[in-house]
Amino acid sequence: MATLTSSRQKAFLRKYSNYLRYFMIVSSICVIVFTLPKQAKFRYEYDRGRIWAQKDLVSPYSFAILKTQPEIDSDRQAALRSVTPIYQLDDEVAMQALEGYKNDFDIKWHDAGLKEPQKQSYFNAGEQLLKNIYSKGLLSLNAKYQQNQQNYAITVLDKNVATDKNTADMFTKDKAVAYCDQELSRRKNLDKTFVLDLVQNRLQNNLRYDDKLTTRLEKEVLDGLSLTRGMVQKGEVIVQKGSVVNDVVFQKLESYKKAFEDNARVNGDHRLVLVGQFLLVSIVITLLIVFLYLFRRDIYLDNRLVGLILLVVTSMLASLSFAIRLQLPNLYYIPYCIVPIIIRILFDTRLALNIHVLVILVAGFFVPNSFEFAYFEITAGMVSIYSIKNLIRRGQFLVSALIVTTGYFVAFLGISFIREGTLTGIDWLEFVPFAVSVLLTLLAYPLIYAFEKVFGITSDITLIEMTNTNSPLLRELAFAAPGTFQHSLQVANLAENAIFRIGGNALLVRAGALYHDIGKLENPLFFVENQSSGFNPHDKLPYEESAQIIIRHVSTGVEMARKANLPEIVVDFIRTHHGNTRVDYFYQSFLKNFPEKFVNENIFRYPGPIPFSKEQGVLMLADSVEAASRSLREPDQRSISDLVDRIVKYKLNQDQLKDSDITLKDIETIKEIFKRMLMSIYHVRVEY
Repeated sequence: MATLTSSRQKAFLRKYSNYLRYFMIVSSICVIVFTLPKQAKFRYEYDRGRIWAQKDLVSPYSFAILKTQPEIDSDRQAALRSVTPIYQLDDEVAMQALEGYKNDFDIKWHDAGLKEPQKQSYFNAGEQLLKNIYSKGLLSLNAKYQQNQQNYAITVLDKNVATDKNTADMFTKDKAVAYCDQELSRRKNLDKTFVLDLVQNRLQNNLRYDDKLTTRLEKEVLDGLSLTRGMVQKGEVIVQKGSVVNDVVFQKLESYKKAFEDNARVNGDHRLVLVGQFLLVSIVITLLIVFLYLFRRDIYLDNRLVGLILLVVTSMLASLSFAIRLQLPNLYYIPYCIVPIIIRILFDTRLALNIHVLVILVAGFFVPNSFEFAYFEITAGMVSIYSIKNLIRRGQFLVSALIVTTGYFVAFLGISFIREGTLTGIDWLEFVPFAVSVLLTLLAYPLIYAFEKVFGITSDITLIEMTNTNSPLLRELAFAAPGTFQHSLQVANLAENAIFRIGGNALLVRAGALYHDIGKLENPLFFVENQSSGFNPHDKLPYEESAQIIIRHVSTGVEMARKANLPEIVVDFIRTHHGNTRVDYFYQSFLKNFPEKFVNENIFRYPGPIPFSKEQGVLMLADSVEAASRSLREPDQRSISDLVDRIVKYKLNQDQLKDSDITLKDIETIKEIFKRMLMSIYHVRVEY
């Protein structure tokens, strides 16, 4: 069987990449539409205390007015109170107790040492007490029915004959013992302790609570409760334009909405609902793809990144649909801000805001009070994006969470004031879902890590970890090539400040600067910054070989970086920081010493490529400027200024920056920053 080579596989993937992208887009739309609730959307938005700004709402058909939940709870409690607990009378208990009493009496009488003529009196006294107790009934009280009073009404079933009674007229074991003690205390001629002990041992409940029958009766009563109160007739005005939606009108609107949805569920065409959802979701996903095509072509052409974005969007909307199906008490529990945070950290601010708005637009069709929902979530998403614009430490996640919570609270307070018009009427527990949502948003941190590993993306969080100088590769560089390490730190400071001013990823350029020269670990002494003893190994080598050793630190650095699993976006800094320039020192030395020989210029030229991003271009300039500044014998303002101007001009003349998207204005800003920082490094006093 024929196998495709690596190059042919890549060509095959490029050829069909558009088809794969379209397949992912259509699949995402289908998954979202499939998971969304299939119900008609009620067209009106309303809430208590708001003015009805639309035209008079007239009922198109008759419908029942639903009771509010407090009304239903009140009716349920009243219905349950009307059901008295059922107790079953067991006559066998009394007969067994009397028989057992007789046997116990005969056994214990002989050991009691009492007078024989009194035997019958003792026996009759105990027997009569038991008969009196069991004739009234002996039971255990149920705390469920006591509530605020000790006794309660019950229904006693004796051979299927029901009798209404009250536990106040019956005995519990404690009451029965107290009754016996009281009665025996009146019989001075009897030993109370002897009789009381016999009677107490024979007290067993002859009335037993029938939980199964009582529960069945309660269920029958609850099932018979009406959930409605009154009717709205066809043609009746539900609410007039300009009127306030009070509690009565609000309940009519809620009832109308329920009737509308039930009617649509029975009589509506589910296929049209499906088509409508497909059109709405298609518009949103298409707008997202168009945005990528127009403004982020690099992402649009990378199916891996498009797939990640579609996965995040689809997962969020599917989670919303799942929460609706589970009838979550409040849909604000869902961490909507997790989407813009993930997209912001993995991509950029514009894309994060665009995606967040589109997701909220779709979600707004399936949540109550969609305008308020959109206001809450769009503002919270914007706050979350702005709060991590420059992510330089992990602690910013917690700070961002606090800022988002504050944003939610201010919005909640403002909307509550509009609704209630009073501070005392605000239900502060309604803010709990927002707080829970913010806590769940912190799940973005592990999700970002997972997305990085699965999709091969480098986020700012990874760059923060890489810029830690205690990482193994940088520690090795600091130990084996301390001069190169110090040079890398200075380049990082120069490049980071420059890119921050002209606009770009400061973390990325710092990471690239710290690792750009790690290839020098192979032969550190062949680089001047690591030669402290005055010995230069190049003195014994041909110029061509010296040049190749210097040039080789680029390819070696790429190999070391990939072996250390550094992200490819950082490896690109190693590949491009010299572009395809010449190693001029050895090239000019060769020409000077061997003018008659033919020279192959490529031997003295770096392989490239030239920088193809703004960050890489800035790093190239910072690297060259910092290295050259070390050769200044007496650095002053003029010499540093001339040096920076000369090096930048040389790079421009060599076309090293033509692909790096750096403008002439950026060049001037970069030169100004380099001059100022180098003068500060060399303690040059500015003339004035």
